[in-house]
Amino acid sequence: MTTRETLVILDYGSQYTQLIARRVREHHVYAEILPWNVAPERLAALTPVGIILSGGPNSVYAAGAPVLPEFVLSLGVPVLGICYGMQALALALSGEVRSGALHEYGATQVTITQPTNPLFAGLPLTLTVWMSHGDQVAVLPNGFVDIARSQSGVIAAIADEARRLFGLQFHPEVVHTPLGGEVLRRFLFDVCGCVGDWTPEAFIATTVARIQQQVGRNGVVCGLSGGVDSAVTAALVHRAIGDQLNCIFVDTGLLRRDEAAQVEATFQHALGMRLTVVDASQRFFTALAGVTEPEQKRRIIGEQFIRVFESAAQQLPGVRFLAQGTIYPDVIESAGGPAANRIKSHHNVGGLPEEMALELVEPLRELFKDEVRAVGLALGLPEIQIWRHPFPGPGLAVRILGEVTRERVATLQSADAIFLEELHAAGYYHQTAQAFAVLLPVQSVGVMGDFRTYADVVALRAVTTDDFMTADWAQLPYELLVRISNRIVNEVRGVNRVVYDISSKPPATIEWE
Repeated sequence: MTTRETLVILDYGSQYTQLIARRVREHHVYAEILPWNVAPERLAALTPVGIILSGGPNSVYAAGAPVLPEFVLSLGVPVLGICYGMQALALALSGEVRSGALHEYGATQVTITQPTNPLFAGLPLTLTVWMSHGDQVAVLPNGFVDIARSQSGVIAAIADEARRLFGLQFHPEVVHTPLGGEVLRRFLFDVCGCVGDWTPEAFIATTVARIQQQVGRNGVVCGLSGGVDSAVTAALVHRAIGDQLNCIFVDTGLLRRDEAAQVEATFQHALGMRLTVVDASQRFFTALAGVTEPEQKRRIIGEQFIRVFESAAQQLPGVRFLAQGTIYPDVIESAGGPAANRIKSHHNVGGLPEEMALELVEPLRELFKDEVRAVGLALGLPEIQIWRHPFPGPGLAVRILGEVTRERVATLQSADAIFLEELHAAGYYHQTAQAFAVLLPVQSVGVMGDFRTYADVVALRAVTTDDFMTADWAQLPYELLVRISNRIVNEVRGVNRVVYDISSKPPATIEWE
């Protein structure tokens, strides 16, 4: 992996930083995000083929504002500054940035003033782009020319071709810049000289070799959850070391209907992995009795899970390593820095009991979720497993508002299964990014036959999203919602009302907890 071409993104706090990395990787070029103030030796060790400076929320003249460190330019590799990154680049080279009299936010048109420039060669002379800035480059550094301007005359792109330094005032990484991917592709291949050989197959080959070198002849234990990340982790490690891998599946009682049986059928019978299934449901229900606060639920479930997993792992001889489904967004968030967010408890990163003294194997820590799925398909995992919607670590406990009991879980499992069955049957499951049922802590009056009822309310939630940072509610057909509602009320005992959540994120979240 040390010889692959790497594009480094220096993070200045933009909400789109991870999106830049994803867009670069779509061109089969490996991209890694580092904080803007990264240590020089860490950046140099990656021998980057190029560097992208992300956008950010600051003004370059604000006290304590992030700057472009001198050593970045001393590497002599191509640099592309985006929005704040362009302004930081211009300021570092003695250009001038000013607060614009006219701020630009949203879609706008830019005109290419240097159509032969490598970033725009072959593109239309007018582009629709996404602007989001108040400051603007007013005086160009020596050696630079403007290569695009907005409708209001603001400098929209700059270049010093001799030094391979470029800046864009707009965001090429967002879908609102339709040809932004083409601009990034030109920077990667025409400026940086990338080959674009970072494919799922190449990743599998190098990762298998790395796992074999790390593990040797020692045993590895992996906790399966039924989700995509742990499934692909197990498949990769199994490809590398075979029966040295032992998987453990903890049935918390808080999973989707028939989850344990499906995991056993897939991993033990179809893929031939060593699998231990632990039914610890009673332990979890006992620990959750009387608990209604969401974060307390997460903490209890996380603690109990660790204890159960630890006990099962200690029964396995010769285990020295723990394989874990950490993915790249987990790594970024846990590392802190401008783009980091608070991580909920019971997360992939962390949680390893000190007394277990196991070394970590994290084969997916370089990948985004869509890349994990691509690797899983290349490994031969079933598509139904790979394209499953995200499921929270604490399971249905956070989709049951109020106390969690075995009876309430059974009710939600049945309603959720009907919802997903009907989405699959109507062809809408893969048109939604996440869909699930929620059991509310309220009851309402209903009429069923000749009797009045006082029963539970189930809320349905389905969203569409590209990155889960924002999401829109899925506009499912009325006839489909009617069919789902009728089935839930008729087939799930104790439910007499179904509602559909039409809130977007923001202001709501995807989950209800």
